[in-house]
Amino acid sequence: MSNQCVRLFVTGRVQGVFFRQSLKAKSIQNNIFGWVKNLPDGRVECLLEGTKENISILVKWANDGPANAIVENVEVHEEKFDNIFTKFDVLY
Repeated sequence: MSNQCVRLFVTGRVQGVFFRQSLKAKSIQNNIFGWVKNLPDGRVECLLEGTKENISILVKWANDGPANAIVENVEVHEEKFDNIFTKFDVLY
């Protein structure tokens, strides 16, 4: 299995709907490390490191989000895999 790092920008009604906490739980469940945070413009940004297979599970999940979210778009940007994370954080 090869590793991957991606940065996601999620647009829609994604703040105030437990998107970050739900993404953290899904990431831990799938052995993904990194972080997630709200942006001032209403989007959610996250940086994910893990296997390509597990990253694809998270990207697919992010396109729907938790129950109260309305996801309009998910931008996926491939980044260099540095293997620098040992946990998953919600940033404030």
